[in-house]
Amino acid sequence: MRSFKYHVFFALILIFSAAKAQETATPPEQQGSLESGTIESQFDYLNSVSNNYQEYKVVRKAHLDRIQANVTDSLRVFKDQIETKNGQLVDQKSSIDQLNQELESTQAELQQALDMKDSFSFMGMSIEKTAYSSLVWGLVAILVLFLLYFIYRFKRNFSVTAELKQSLAEIREEFEQHRRNTLERERKLNRQLVDEMNKRKI
Repeated sequence: MRSFKYHVFFALILIFSAAKAQETATPPEQQGSLESGTIESQFDYLNSVSNNYQEYKVVRKAHLDRIQANVTDSLRVFKDQIETKNGQLVDQKSSIDQLNQELESTQAELQQALDMKDSFSFMGMSIEKTAYSSLVWGLVAILVLFLLYFIYRFKRNFSVTAELKQSLAEIREEFEQHRRNTLERERKLNRQLVDEMNKRKI
């Protein structure tokens, strides 16, 4: 039983060692690549496949040329992307400027509409509705004051006219009475004169 356990234990050790040896035997070129991945991963791969010499790294020229080409390509791609982004920024700035102009125009039209709402043109002049309303009510108040004044004057003149008519009627009555009295006196004088003349004839 004990020997069986030892055999199993040794078998496991052999299998594990074989797997480790297989992993160690795998060439570094299969663990990474200069053909794909990020620039950082490619540099890590280049560092792993390069040989050590004292404190230096010995890099294959083909690998160095390849990573240089990859970096150049990446820079070209980034440059193209930057130019594209710059073009987009220019287009966006142009669109923003156009939108700002349209916004200013819309705000001016809105302000003009609000001004037209609060005012109107009268005899070629722009007058605010509040000022026009105040002017109209002021004119109405002045006209009412004039009307009240004329009513007062009319009543006063009517009263004066009535008094004058009454005075004139009284004067006419007095004149008529005076005329009657005068006629009566003339008649009396004429009778007396006739009586005196008749007496003298006798």
